Amino acid sequence: QVTCIEVVEAYVERIKEVNPLINAVVKDRFEEALQEARQVDQLLSEGPGDDSLEEKFPLLGVPITVKEAFSLYGMPNTSGLVNRRSVVAGSDAAVVSRLKQAGAIPLGVTNCSELCMWYESSNRVYGRTNNPYDLQRIVGGSSGGEGCALAAACSVVGVGSDIGGSIRMPAFFNGVFGHKPTTGVVPNDGQFPNAVGVRSSYLCTGPMCRYAEDLEPVLRVMAGPAVSRLKLNEKVSLEKIKFHCMDHDGGSIFVSPVDKEILQAQKKVVEHLESDLGVQVQRVSIHKMKYSFQIWSAMMSSKDSEGQEAQRFTDLLGDHGKPVWPLWELIKWLVGMSSHTLPAIALGLTEKLVNLNLSGKAKLVSMGKNLQEEMEALLGPDGVLLYPSHPTIAPKHHSPICMPFNFAYTAIFNVLGLPVTQCPLGLGSEGLPLGIQLVAAAYNDHLTLAVARYLEKAFGGWVLPGKV
Repeated sequence: QVTCIEVVEAYVERIKEVNPLINAVVKDRFEEALQEARQVDQLLSEGPGDDSLEEKFPLLGVPITVKEAFSLYGMPNTSGLVNRRSVVAGSDAAVVSRLKQAGAIPLGVTNCSELCMWYESSNRVYGRTNNPYDLQRIVGGSSGGEGCALAAACSVVGVGSDIGGSIRMPAFFNGVFGHKPTTGVVPNDGQFPNAVGVRSSYLCTGPMCRYAEDLEPVLRVMAGPAVSRLKLNEKVSLEKIKFHCMDHDGGSIFVSPVDKEILQAQKKVVEHLESDLGVQVQRVSIHKMKYSFQIWSAMMSSKDSEGQEAQRFTDLLGDHGKPVWPLWELIKWLVGMSSHTLPAIALGLTEKLVNLNLSGKAKLVSMGKNLQEEMEALLGPDGVLLYPSHPTIAPKHHSPICMPFNFAYTAIFNVLGLPVTQCPLGLGSEGLPLGIQLVAAAYNDHLTLAVARYLEKAFGGWVLPGKV
């Protein structure tokens, strides 16, 4: 009905209109995108009138945006680190290459937190990204620019990565869909920083979308041949899913209590599932979830099976240059002289503390392994767990520093290796997005994706900012 050039031009205009307010797209490739759109239109006018093009290019002409931490040829690849300001990608990350081969057209790259290790997307290279529903609020991190660009209708599909909730928190705060696949299915190659050692089994690359139905086709392209490990061709009967529900983590001292509005939204989901599908949603209380932050932290800093130490954050901050001394950076920061953000400096300072209590750390790693077995047993081949995406709705700028461990609600599922879909549930009383995490056992991504499509129909999915 419309030409590809018309679609891409519409998105380019939209970015130009709203980006000065939200600062989501940090570098564009509009000229190249428009040229690629013309090529798509030419291909369609000359191509065969059958389905062969659709099979070869399932995402033909679809405008996408990419988290700046991923290599996109000709675009910057700094991850918000000042001493990487001059780094320009000379190739495409694995998933970016697959999306382009499937016909997608990248419009540009989006903002992230410094070195992708914080849940506010702000850095000293590009500045801060603002939530499209309320510019005084955060967009989450580290794929925050991506979540924001999608919410503001600047893009259709986004490329995100997630080691502690970096796809799901921005998707939640910005009212869009985000999927953290089962670990090890989608390649992580071509992003900076990439995970090494034990962390390579916790980092996941996945799709972020405005519409639930787009998650699966994008996931198929991202996963490539490894998609056969997921059961995406299996038909899901929602009435046969065993639903479990957990309202909160059990009351961790490190994490905020869950907002009443988030609990209310989750309750409505339970009631809808029970009345509409005739299922019984089982309330569960998993005691070890109370220690989510401690378990994630211990497992993230543990050695891998070959005894390789986890990469130190302070080494990443230096990026092959001089080592960074966090205490000295803090002093510089206090007088406005540091090129690093406060959360990055704080992470550098706390990093050393984690390794002081080695016997306590070993106990937590063991607890994590036990929790993984408990979760797999609970969920089985047909289970889905409903769990809050975050204890609070999108916080105001800078406030995450007061509650730095609230990301535990998403992070625990990285170290457990489980697939999770974050699903929006409309807007709350302050006009900010609500949402829920849908969790399944490993390789059962098809279950959470099916429930996300169902809940989108029931609760309306993405809401255009400023519409209410």
